[in-house]
Amino acid sequence: MTVRIRHLDTSAAGFAADFERVLHWSAETDDAIETRVAAIVADVRTRGDAAVLEYTQRFDGVEAASVAALEIGHDELQAALLAITPAQRSALQSAAERVRSYHQRQLEACGRSWTYRDADGTLLGQKVTPLDRVGIYVPGGKAAYPSSVLMNAVPAQVAGVGEIVMVVPTPARRDGSPDAARGERNPLVLAAAAVSGVSRVFAIGGAQAVAALAYGTATVPAVDKITGPGNAYVASAKRRVFGKVGIDMIAGPSEILVLADGSTPPDWVAMDLFSQAEHDELAQSILLSPDAGYIARVQIEIDRLIEAMPRRDVIRASLEGRGALILTRSMEEACEISNRIAPEHLEVSSSEPHRWEPLLRHAGAIFLGAYTSESLGDYCAGPNHVLPTSGTARFSSPLGVYDFQKRSSLIEVSEAGAQSLGVIAAELAYGEGLQAHAQAAEMRLKNRS
Repeated sequence: MTVRIRHLDTSAAGFAADFERVLHWSAETDDAIETRVAAIVADVRTRGDAAVLEYTQRFDGVEAASVAALEIGHDELQAALLAITPAQRSALQSAAERVRSYHQRQLEACGRSWTYRDADGTLLGQKVTPLDRVGIYVPGGKAAYPSSVLMNAVPAQVAGVGEIVMVVPTPARRDGSPDAARGERNPLVLAAAAVSGVSRVFAIGGAQAVAALAYGTATVPAVDKITGPGNAYVASAKRRVFGKVGIDMIAGPSEILVLADGSTPPDWVAMDLFSQAEHDELAQSILLSPDAGYIARVQIEIDRLIEAMPRRDVIRASLEGRGALILTRSMEEACEISNRIAPEHLEVSSSEPHRWEPLLRHAGAIFLGAYTSESLGDYCAGPNHVLPTSGTARFSSPLGVYDFQKRSSLIEVSEAGAQSLGVIAAELAYGEGLQAHAQAAEMRLKNRS
């Protein structure tokens, strides 16, 4: 059965309007969700552990005598690491090492303190310090995401964060087993926590977990910043607690944009489009190519491959609802359109990827060459997979070491420096009508009039 994905042509008269309809996605949160999240956050802030327990039972079906009983200890994390298969353990540890190595280089490049002295002896600089405590949210409802544990916890650990508190929902199983009441604790997720430096893990999720991290309860410690993806309730809660704590970003549906010159096997590109479409029905997969014949071959591969995909219904809905195969006049025009989209994931599927990379200004992550599938970036290439979505790559960046640090300015003015700077500061302060500011500077002048 043919997948009815849009075929667009940049030379067509109605392209601009059709293109805007493809890109349109409303980031506005449903009013009902906002109202419900506001009530949950306020309740957790007021009642603490009692509210967290109540909502965990109501939404996840997990009963516990206390929030402390929902904490997953280090012994259980290590047991999970030993319980997974040797192949899984090796893959997890290899991925963690690559992610750690990349973020260590990031720390060395931009995460260090520095100072210098002016000619008059004044010291100026920047002091970089890690956050004391961060919270990482790991989704755990419909699927398990050990990769999200690595991508959030490892850069925090590399940055030097003192304590990393992880929350992950563990919805109760419905199989009637004796352990169902404690929820489904995925061993790969717990093993990922064991290898990535997580300090404490709580089996709670949703808006109540975000509120607990932001305000603290008798059991869950308050953090300085919350990172990690989640559903609409989690996103709304992060938006609501921002200001009390820092957050990484408000993420929208996942996106992939492929720029293809026709040199990559079309089935590879078709599967790359699937790799984002399978996330959910709102995910977006777009192909830009100046080769009409190649676009037709990719369509053939989409139709051929989709029936074998376990999540084919989700993939089909995503491709037909928000996907597009777009014929461009040239690769240069494809790069221009890419900059307008500012995609989360951008594959340059070309025999000359470095020819086009300088033209690309806005993207969360850029994957160069036919062998660089986006999925490698999701799991083990090294750079972070927490990326800006919905065009926000125009002004924001991937999660990194710098998200778990803060910077303080260092200023030490010498006696000689105070003579010249004091005159400048006083002049500007008088101009603003702030006499105390001016006089504080003038008091340090040797020759005061």
